Amino acid sequence: MPERRTVALVTLGCARNEVDSEELAGRLAADGWELVEEAADADVAVVNTCGFVEAAKKDSVDALLEANDLKDHGRTQAVVAVGCMAERYGKELADALPEADGVLGFDDYGDISGRLQTILSGGIHASHTPRDRRKLLPISPAERQDAAVALPGHAQTDSGEPTPPADPPEDLPEGVAPASGPRAPLRRRLGSSPVASVKLASGCDRRCSFCAIPSFRGSFISRRPSDVLGETRWLAGEGVKEIMLVSENNTSYGKDLGDIRLLETLLPELAAVDGIERIRVSYLQPAEMRPGLIDVLTGTDKVAPYFDLSFQHSAPGVLRSMRRFGGTESFLELLETIRTKAPQAGARSNFIVGFPGESESDLAELERFITEARLDAIGVFGYSDEDGTEAASYEDKVDPDVVAERLARVSRLAEELTAQRAEERIGETLRVLVDRTDDEDGVVGRAAHQAPETDGVTLLSTDQELAPGRMVEAKVVASEGVDLVAEVLSVEGTGCTEEAGR
Repeated sequence: MPERRTVALVTLGCARNEVDSEELAGRLAADGWELVEEAADADVAVVNTCGFVEAAKKDSVDALLEANDLKDHGRTQAVVAVGCMAERYGKELADALPEADGVLGFDDYGDISGRLQTILSGGIHASHTPRDRRKLLPISPAERQDAAVALPGHAQTDSGEPTPPADPPEDLPEGVAPASGPRAPLRRRLGSSPVASVKLASGCDRRCSFCAIPSFRGSFISRRPSDVLGETRWLAGEGVKEIMLVSENNTSYGKDLGDIRLLETLLPELAAVDGIERIRVSYLQPAEMRPGLIDVLTGTDKVAPYFDLSFQHSAPGVLRSMRRFGGTESFLELLETIRTKAPQAGARSNFIVGFPGESESDLAELERFITEARLDAIGVFGYSDEDGTEAASYEDKVDPDVVAERLARVSRLAEELTAQRAEERIGETLRVLVDRTDDEDGVVGRAAHQAPETDGVTLLSTDQELAPGRMVEAKVVASEGVDLVAEVLSVEGTGCTEEAGR
């Protein structure tokens, strides 16, 4: 009998990282590794790190150190760093953090099982040397699909060549999605939530002056619609009810496949997959929004009218320094267009305050926009320099104490405004997906305007037992900050009203 090998995946950061972890889990399970939930129960703890901002990097380092502590009094024999921070810093991270037994980049994902086995056996796998991954793909988007480059979410062998299409192996472990196409990865779910993310693409072609992501995630490359559909069907078979489409920029989907409007075609096909109750699209660029996409997002059954718009600021001068486009008036016009088509549409965004050169009048312009935009969720971040970005070289930096003051000021405003927006929804009837039940909060779900993790929730008032994954119709009767309280009117698929269930 083969020796038992156990591995735990600890995931930090965004939904894209969560998908990457499930791809790694699929590869490891297919090669005979036993996946366990707790790092303390694993021979190898794999920490999927985030390298976006300083706070995320600190969380990643803390997670690696915490896992390393288990080696003194637990089963854990090795701790390995993967993900964005590992890819971005490579040898530098390995030198600074000797507690990590391995620092693996994206090029290692194709043979993750072999890499972990080497480390577990006491061998050394050299930490990779970081590269600007934008230079690994052709400049022309149309030439990228056949490039032999390791891309998380686009399965490849350890040689870098795309995995050839093949019949699914007969001996795949239960719960592992077969690689059904040239870039369709193995995947194994790491939880039982009724929602799962699916990658539309990897990388980004935008050159925002504050963002380092393209340098370590690479240039933009779409997944083929057949692979996205196949993965969605598999997830539906695993009990998933809501699919969240993720990438660094979903509005660019299809441009390297010869059709920038491919998302408008794909969304209705995804919504038609048996078992799927909701499709949600995240990471939309305001400057790339087009009428046809707005029409599909607001007018397609089971596609959530949800707009995760990356505004970042609204003062035109600051946006130009960020290498972005638009301004307060054009952004408000976009939101008005959306709400004219779908009055209940959800909208959220993130903003950076204290960007180099930001004046008090620029900040006032941002506050005016946020006040008039009626966003359901707002994230506010204080600017800080990021290694290798254009903005790090700007000279007109805002004093850190001023950045902190502006962050606190805009955060308070955002909290007040999103609570007001939630209050505006009292009286609305919403379609709510049950996420979980617990002793403290009772039945917790999310309406179409509430994405998992980032937005508020809907607390359901009902005497019925509702399992995660059930879809209900509910009327909003109160709000608690950004969260809603709603009475269940009916449960889909049962023919029962709330009164009938009492």
